[in-house]
Amino acid sequence: MVDYGHSLSFGVLLEPPDDRPLDVLQLADVAERTCLDVISLPDHPYWSDRLDTFTLLAAIVERTEWVRLFCNVANLPLRPPASLARAAATLNMLSGGRFELGIGAGAQPLWDGIVAEGGPRLSAGESVDALEEALQVIRALWGDQERAHFSGQHYRLAGAKPSPTTVGTPDIWLGAYRPRMLRLTGRLADGWIPSSPVCGPDDLAAGNRVIDEAAQEVGRAPQSVRRGYNIAVNFGGSEKNFLEGPPKKIADELATLTLTHGISTYLLYRVATADALTRFADEVVPTVREKVNAER
Repeated sequence: MVDYGHSLSFGVLLEPPDDRPLDVLQLADVAERTCLDVISLPDHPYWSDRLDTFTLLAAIVERTEWVRLFCNVANLPLRPPASLARAAATLNMLSGGRFELGIGAGAQPLWDGIVAEGGPRLSAGESVDALEEALQVIRALWGDQERAHFSGQHYRLAGAKPSPTTVGTPDIWLGAYRPRMLRLTGRLADGWIPSSPVCGPDDLAAGNRVIDEAAQEVGRAPQSVRRGYNIAVNFGGSEKNFLEGPPKKIADELATLTLTHGISTYLLYRVATADALTRFADEVVPTVREKVNAER
């Protein structure tokens, strides 16, 4: 049983209907109005029905005042790390330090779309190598040195000037499932963000062990890596299934995940309506906070 003691945060992963892509802006307004903590957007540049993630995040920055913004998660094969570093630093400045950057190496089923957009086709091992290099490039471009240099197999910097970071630098989260990615998370990332449809409670426990061991091997405390979870909730589903049923049952399950697996950031997955978002904010979030605070 692991509770890393992080403060609880709740938010959404916004995915509006294909025929109404701008609904994401109205849903962002609802998220802040209902006092959720985080608004996140997925990043699938190869899906033609989606608007550009970073452009939408910039629009949401201008519409909101205090809610945190999160890319959940950037598609590295189509987002060169130098460009990611510049975009993330800009969003962080525009928002007054409210932006956090999630990155994914590229899921294997999606490579055809990535290649169709001009991206490379990498093996699983190559994609992890590229992500590790990308983290070094991004952090170098957020550094305080006059010029940044890096030479890797996938990415290079040859005297690039770092971006201004007057409001600090964004935390970096990794979408990780397999052992090498989990070890990379423990060694170099600020947070871990899996999704419930492909990562159940048993997988969370196993992933935490790998992350914690990797962190300790390089002298990091396990609690230096925050743990998030994109959660697919079905209020009308069978109570026998994980994250399905009435709000109280779902709140009980989330509180248990915090106290036994250290999850502290919950992002409601695939939100397409204001009603679902409001119900989560009003009927689930307060109960989870109450239960976790009582146990702690």
